Amino acid sequence: MSEQPKAKKIFDFSLFRRLLRFASPYKSKFYWSLFLAIFLAVISPVRPWLIQLTMNKGLSKDAAVWFLKGPRNVIIGVTIIQLVLLIIESVCRFVFSFYTSALGQNVVKDMRVDTYKKITHLNLSQYDKTPIGTLTTRTINDIESINDIFSDGLIPIVADLLSIIAVLIYMCSIDCKLTLICLAPLPLLIVATYYFKEAVNKSFIRVRNAVANLNAFVQEHLTGMAIVQAFAAEKREFNKFNDINKEHRNANVRSVFAYSVFFPIVELVLALSTGLLVWWAAGEQNPQVAGIITAFILCLNLLFRPLRVIADKFNTLQMGMIACERVFKVLDNPDTAVNIGTYLPEIVSGKVEFKNVWFAYVEEQYVLKDISFTINAGETLAIVGHTGSGKTSIISLLNRLYHIQKGSIKIDDVLIDDFDIFYLRSKIAVVLQDVFLFSASVYDNVTLRNTDITKEKVEEAAKLIGIHDFIMRLPGGYDYNVMERGSTLSLGQRQLLSFVRALLFDPAILVLDEATSSVDTESEHLIQKAIDKMIAGRTSIVIAHRLSTIRKANKIIVLDKGVIKEVGTHDELLQKQGHYYQLHKMQFEKQEQAV
Repeated sequence: MSEQPKAKKIFDFSLFRRLLRFASPYKSKFYWSLFLAIFLAVISPVRPWLIQLTMNKGLSKDAAVWFLKGPRNVIIGVTIIQLVLLIIESVCRFVFSFYTSALGQNVVKDMRVDTYKKITHLNLSQYDKTPIGTLTTRTINDIESINDIFSDGLIPIVADLLSIIAVLIYMCSIDCKLTLICLAPLPLLIVATYYFKEAVNKSFIRVRNAVANLNAFVQEHLTGMAIVQAFAAEKREFNKFNDINKEHRNANVRSVFAYSVFFPIVELVLALSTGLLVWWAAGEQNPQVAGIITAFILCLNLLFRPLRVIADKFNTLQMGMIACERVFKVLDNPDTAVNIGTYLPEIVSGKVEFKNVWFAYVEEQYVLKDISFTINAGETLAIVGHTGSGKTSIISLLNRLYHIQKGSIKIDDVLIDDFDIFYLRSKIAVVLQDVFLFSASVYDNVTLRNTDITKEKVEEAAKLIGIHDFIMRLPGGYDYNVMERGSTLSLGQRQLLSFVRALLFDPAILVLDEATSSVDTESEHLIQKAIDKMIAGRTSIVIAHRLSTIRKANKIIVLDKGVIKEVGTHDELLQKQGHYYQLHKMQFEKQEQAV
């Protein structure tokens, strides 16, 4: 579902104060931007004043301005001053634009780092509740919108308002009555600006939602293209895409329509003001009227130039503040992996103890109920049970991906909460059924860019698993890019690489979660030999789908609906003829039928 941003007040000072904390390391750029905004506003009426001065005093026979004497000298002198002033103003506008953009980009960089760091430390329960696309939008699109607060929003608005005030003061200093006459059509512009701001704001929201829907649809369907093509659903999905794309176009057209109406209105109001100025001049006998008219025409252009874009900048500011609020919601999320533990033992032997553990992903809906077992160091525990019985939940609790509601979990007789969380996880290696590979080389995927792992160690681990020869046959060998999620490799090959990854980190506790379920029979025999070497001297927890792979386990736990039903060795559980016996019998019958 796409988010529906609600209308917010234009400026939230509490949010802006928090935002300024990110700008504080770059306060020199912020102060320079404000100084230049004031300076540019102050000098904006200078050029109209110089032109007025030239026309009123420089065109007469006895012309004299400052140290300049004679019409020719006055015109040449003022022109040179105008050119110098224009150069100074251009340089200042360049520096102003550069500083505001640089300030925004620096703030964006720091906020994106903090946001990504926050996201990587969120508990997995947050990923269960929050779509990945939402967190991606927070980290990229929303933070990029915050940049607009500095480069196109607040500071440029301040500069434009100061410029308008300075021009109005200059116009009033010449003739207050004429200023009021020229600004008589201004209420029309104010009304038009208000409606333009509201229309563009609504269109921005529609465009934002349309883009989100379009991105979500394309991302999802590119990922699932195999399903679309397998079921010949291309035409139906294309029609759906076409509908979403039309909504995106319509949302943008509404925005274009608002601009197409507003800008001609601004030009119309400017023309009306200029017409009123000419009407006033027609009845004046003042010899200096030519200079006043010229100065006022220039001032009206200086006045209406920022008015053309100020409404647009207010919308940019508003959308930036909405994005800012969303990002701060992520940064304020308290559901993070709190690392309050300090225990850093030199050696972890690997004894694991669950005692009366109760766990629920959703409050009171327990998926594990009063779980208790002990694995001595170096032993292998196998966990079996139907899908949804709670097997994977147990290993998620062991490395503190989730927090238990009741009971305790210990490693080497120390509560896992007392361990430094990063140290704890470095001592536990997990091989999952659904192997995730990054769009990177084989080497980077198995080392996870750990520079302490040498290529010699990688090759040694690959030879132990029996995948070294296969890797060397790939284009580039260990430098071969496996593409997104390892799409260029088979499921079995990805699984074998995950074994290499686990071996390289030399864990004290090894967890195999359905590690051979995606591998063919031939590869399974190969992997089983490697597993025997991997678990030697390590505490191992094996979640097994194929019961034939856990015959040698020191202990087998049978789970059913989050409850331990049976505990024993393979032979002991078969003799009991209980849950394990039934599971074994069902699997043996399926194998016979397959043969």
